[in-house]
Amino acid sequence: MIHPKDILYEDNHIIVVNKRCGDLVQPDRETDEALENDIKAMIKVRDHKPGDVFLGVVHRIDRPVSGAVLFAKTSKALTRLNEMLRNGEIHKRYWAITEARPSNEEGSLTHYIVRDGRTNRSRAYDKPKADGKKAMLNYQVLGCSTRYTLVEVELLTGRHHQIRAQLSKIGCPIKGDLKYGAKRSNPDGGISLHSRRVEFLHPVRKEQISITAPAPKDNLWEFFESM
Repeated sequence: MIHPKDILYEDNHIIVVNKRCGDLVQPDRETDEALENDIKAMIKVRDHKPGDVFLGVVHRIDRPVSGAVLFAKTSKALTRLNEMLRNGEIHKRYWAITEARPSNEEGSLTHYIVRDGRTNRSRAYDKPKADGKKAMLNYQVLGCSTRYTLVEVELLTGRHHQIRAQLSKIGCPIKGDLKYGAKRSNPDGGISLHSRRVEFLHPVRKEQISITAPAPKDNLWEFFESM
């Protein structure tokens, strides 16, 4: 069940929740246990809703990833947010703890992502592929420990496993991400990728909204967050 402290922002039209790694955003064929249903159940009880609760998923993050996820509480907000997402008007920044340091402190990455549905894995290529989708991001190194590097990623496109595949392509796999070349798993089974900030124009009030999600509670994340 969702905890009130996991709610980062809420009004009549939208809600932003800090997802824990391991949680699904939406139900799949195997389970109904997902953040979407947890939020609906919480709103129904808290607000004494007699009927079904409307909740629209604006964007998703992978199950082993933590951080800010945006939902719409009204159909009007969902329609407008979906259009903003298509137009690149919802800005997302991620924190990634990588096993190696990029050769440049900051830069842009452009690759062509090919998804393999059988293995649920994506591969990043330097040159266009017939079935590849262009993937772009900006990155900046924010800090280092003795073994790991904190990289902030500005996501410019939304491809399958994009950040994971692109960082792996440049030799910087995300800590815990065995699927993309990490040396070992994380104790919680997640990966060290966190949806740190989401920024957008409010779909109804037209005010600029910027939401920051606190990093997960473990020693390495707390070390980087305190820098």
